[in-house]
Amino acid sequence: MQSQDAVQHPSGGRVVDLSLLIAEEMPCWWSTHMPYQQKTFNYFRDTDTPTGPLLSRTGPYQTRFLVIDEHTGTHFDAPSHFIPPPDSGLPHAGPSGEIFADMVELTQLMGPAVVIDVPDDLPGAAPGVSPYIRPEDVERHEGRHGQLSPGDIVLFRSGWDERYYRPGASGSAYLHDAFVAGTDDGWPAPGVECIRLLLDRGIRCVGIDSPSMGSTHDGGPVHQEALGRGAVFIEALANLQALPNTGAWFCFAPLKIARGTGAPGRAFALVPQEK
Repeated sequence: MQSQDAVQHPSGGRVVDLSLLIAEEMPCWWSTHMPYQQKTFNYFRDTDTPTGPLLSRTGPYQTRFLVIDEHTGTHFDAPSHFIPPPDSGLPHAGPSGEIFADMVELTQLMGPAVVIDVPDDLPGAAPGVSPYIRPEDVERHEGRHGQLSPGDIVLFRSGWDERYYRPGASGSAYLHDAFVAGTDDGWPAPGVECIRLLLDRGIRCVGIDSPSMGSTHDGGPVHQEALGRGAVFIEALANLQALPNTGAWFCFAPLKIARGTGAPGRAFALVPQEK
């Protein structure tokens, strides 16, 4: 991580960047979706480069355009991502299917950060299959740090980004090898029972440092359970190892995309100064 991932806040605490770098050489998009692309539309002057000419179409300045899926890099899932509109007649349809990215209140995406460590020895991991984070893993955290409260932002810390988010071919271990090729074990993901426990505690925003809150082999049920009840997910977080289990303040600021099923954005936390 770059040195700017943790800087001083005027209050004396630290500001910690919890976002993945979005770049064409990084595994920042869902492997079966439109690849992320960044292209130069206008350059300071006409210039030849090894990858093609750069054109000064409208003046001496530089600007680029993006081809980007809504669920690229560190991003959030709005309820409409997995919940169809209530009048669609489709399975899992409901009122949450009319909640788009631009309609989610920022206050739902910020609050006290509760970082739950994912055990390294979760049972069930196999090539293409995720091990499930269980209710007892949440309850174990509560036994050590106190019970969850409505308004808390629950963040599952497995270290997946730290181990696998790499440029080039080595980055295939982050998502592709488990989800598409089925050659690697899936990332840890909460099971439906675990998500229900969080919802019953009044949690309305859950984050994770792996590509998806859903399991590698069956990602739909946890999304349908949580998003159908108006909760949101923040996926592909980074640098959670820099946070304490409790005491930090979390914030996610997504792009305000009309009718979006989600949006990329910047996640960060304010960590108070140790006394």
